[in-house]
Amino acid sequence: MARLTALKDWRHWRRGRALRPAPGADDVENATQRVLMYGVLPMWFVPAVADWVMHRRTDIERTTGVKESAIHALMMAEAGVPVLAGLVARINPLVLSMMGGAAALHSATAIWDVTVATEDREVRPVEQHIHSFLEVLPLAAVVITSCLHWESVRDLARGGKQPDAWKLLPKERPLPKKYLAGIAAGVGTCVALPYAEEFIRCVRARKSVV
Repeated sequence: MARLTALKDWRHWRRGRALRPAPGADDVENATQRVLMYGVLPMWFVPAVADWVMHRRTDIERTTGVKESAIHALMMAEAGVPVLAGLVARINPLVLSMMGGAAALHSATAIWDVTVATEDREVRPVEQHIHSFLEVLPLAAVVITSCLHWESVRDLARGGKQPDAWKLLPKERPLPKKYLAGIAAGVGTCVALPYAEEFIRCVRARKSVV
């Protein structure tokens, strides 16, 4: 009797699995978008603060000073402009080109940054690993965005033949305002304010020497 009951339960379980729909394209797209929104973008904040702490611990204002701090500001702009476009604008060949170009430029500037930093300042192994995170995140954002909007990638490969391919347009379905406000608060608190403080500190240190 117990075996018969177990067999019936197993058949019901198998029938339930057979009737359960397989994950569709919309499910995959939603999951991928959540990874980008709540994974990749917020992950930028922690290494940004950690990098600022390392600069402070190695006395950036008394070593490479304003020059390196200005490069950091440039890198933030290179990462921030495509992020802003991706958050509020419709993804098309123009936005994908902006994101890809900015990510490539960010990687090149990162090499320049390390070259300048190692001239007079001690760049510790921990800081090098932090740089690795900061360099990969823009590339990861471009890859995930491309996966979410593969039709725009194909259009870009064909030269952007679709209507409005090269226009900066607002999203058809805007992201939640609370989410955008949270990202703005995170960027301001964890990126803009620390590096503005760093730049001001470097300027003051240079003036005190002069």
